[in-house]
Amino acid sequence: MLGGTGSIGSPIVRELIERGHEVWALARSEASAAKLREAGATAMAGDIAAPERWTARLPLIDAVIHAACDFATEMAAIDARLLDALLPALAAQPKKPRFLYTGGCWLFGATGDDVATEATPLRPVPAFAWMVPQLTRILGSREVDGIVIHPAMVYTPDGGVFRRFARDAVERDAVHVVGSEQVRWPLVHSEDLASLYVLALEHAPARSSYIGVAIDGLAVGRIARAFAKRFRTTHQEPQIISADAIAAASGEWARGYALDQLLSGAKARRDLGWTPTHLDPEREIARLP
Repeated sequence: MLGGTGSIGSPIVRELIERGHEVWALARSEASAAKLREAGATAMAGDIAAPERWTARLPLIDAVIHAACDFATEMAAIDARLLDALLPALAAQPKKPRFLYTGGCWLFGATGDDVATEATPLRPVPAFAWMVPQLTRILGSREVDGIVIHPAMVYTPDGGVFRRFARDAVERDAVHVVGSEQVRWPLVHSEDLASLYVLALEHAPARSSYIGVAIDGLAVGRIARAFAKRFRTTHQEPQIISADAIAAASGEWARGYALDQLLSGAKARRDLGWTPTHLDPEREIARLP
């Protein structure tokens, strides 16, 4: 498991262990290793930015889940270097491993009122365009049985992509929204997404792709207002900031927050029996302590 202590990876590790899988996960710090051991996984020291240091000592494995991403400006080079080292190491395994690679909803670009599916051509946010050849490489690889998961905007009631809303609601006079209140985000709770990864690991055919979306699209204004109401923020009206402003503050990748998108998770439901259970984020926000 790569990225096993992240917002996507941590729930996947828990779900894998609950379903009886033995999990080895990469850890680049002792704090990460301790977190993995507490979850029941075996920690292996290593960093995705220096794959040559650990790929030569991989244990016997049946699959790899890659849910790690470094949001630094070098993230494209880091991922390419990782695959350059990891794929040959996996080719040396006695059994061809499955390889689950993480794409993302921002690879589909702004969809407007068209609902994107796995058959929709990719039009990525420029900062993530590097992912397209990488996922194509995985799906076409002879070293592994490649599968791609495209998560929606991943949330927990006060974490994931909602963390900024929660912080604004408590610390500021208003909750910030990028672009417009009408911008729609496709959403998936981290626990539901973890279930999809494990179902794909166990049942998805090689060279398949799945969009992990539980809610096709929810207006971000509704999310912001739910947080403002719950925490009695001074101004209940969201404060609009531009895509240029968020990019200047966080990096070009953050322009994705302004994408108006609708995506469908119907294929995963139909083919894998995926059944998301978190379908009302506004209600979950209202129940926050």
